[in-house]
Amino acid sequence: MKSEEYYLSKGFDKRAAKYFSAGRRVVTEVIPKKDFTLELTFDNGEKRVYDVRPLLKKGTVFEHLKREENFLRVYIDDTNAVSWDIDPEIDSSKIWSNKIDICSDSCYMDSVPLNTK
Repeated sequence: MKSEEYYLSKGFDKRAAKYFSAGRRVVTEVIPKKDFTLELTFDNGEKRVYDVRPLLKKGTVFEHLKREENFLRVYIDDTNAVSWDIDPEIDSSKIWSNKIDICSDSCYMDSVPLNTK
């Protein structure tokens, strides 16, 4: 594993350098919430909350998820990315443009620890 200083020297920002130097995390479970957040569990057992609302802008690929029924169809794909199929009748493993996804690294860095109290 490389140090935080190594990643900083390669142009990573402080947050990303800290994340990568500590070791990458993988999403193992995703639970969608009606407030357009995701409860994520990572391979180290940590639970975090990812707020998808800032991504749901008109004209973006994520605009499709503004409809609650589309957002709630989230799953973890074979690369451990948090994913949604645009059309659930189409196999996204064959038609790649049918899928919206967020990689585990982004899910971890852009989420906050779940308050379990």
